[in-house]
Amino acid sequence: MATSAVLGLLIGVLLALTGAGGGILAVPLLVFGAHLGVAQAGPIALMAVGMAAGIGALLGLRAGIVRYKAALLIAGAGMLLAPAGLWLAGRIDNRWLSIVFALVLLYVAWKTWRGARPAAPDGTPAAAPVCTRSPVTNRFIWTRPCALALGLSGTVAGLLSGLLGVGGGFVMVPVLKRYTDLSMQSVVATSLAVIALVSATGVAASAASGALNWPIALPFTGGAVAGMLIGRTVSARLAGPLLQRGFAAIAAIVALTMLGRAAL
Repeated sequence: MATSAVLGLLIGVLLALTGAGGGILAVPLLVFGAHLGVAQAGPIALMAVGMAAGIGALLGLRAGIVRYKAALLIAGAGMLLAPAGLWLAGRIDNRWLSIVFALVLLYVAWKTWRGARPAAPDGTPAAAPVCTRSPVTNRFIWTRPCALALGLSGTVAGLLSGLLGVGGGFVMVPVLKRYTDLSMQSVVATSLAVIALVSATGVAASAASGALNWPIALPFTGGAVAGMLIGRTVSARLAGPLLQRGFAAIAAIVALTMLGRAAL
């Protein structure tokens, strides 16, 4: 129980420091620290990441930086696919599931490392995002391309949430940065709201099927919530390219370790 709480605390701090994508390390921590398979660790990670994300989303709502309509649209699409991902996870061999997870983690590490580097100016004007806000109301001007981009991203996040227990933050943050004109603070807060909603569906489906290991899930989740609250107090001072690169390096090492373990 103490080990699960400490592992959860680490994940909560990572979520606060690195944004919504940091929760992707929850499953590897449970695999290596609690000796679970990926399919067993996924629902526990989803519960912990979802609860911690919910805390972050509530704080974002209080600050007025969560775009709740966009979050509801994305989460609604994700909720449809999360149970399907859970169903698939229960029918894929743990070795192959570990390989899929490791490859996704390597991709996240690569994207995070690239994102930490300052973009070199090439003289090409940036394309306008498909989701823009009205200068009068500061609300999104809803168009078909905007709704389609956000809805499709929600289906991908939902499927991966159920399949790998990753929350989907590594999908949501880049999508919101690319397709909207939101500030980074609002992007992270909105993605946390999406993760909390989508995770709730996956956790409910997992609990109903009896696949949730409560003795590990409860202390792990409690630790994650505490870590989120602790991490938020120092996130503004520690956030930056160096932290992003550190996270990317750790994620790459964990992914390669998982691949090596699966190969053996």
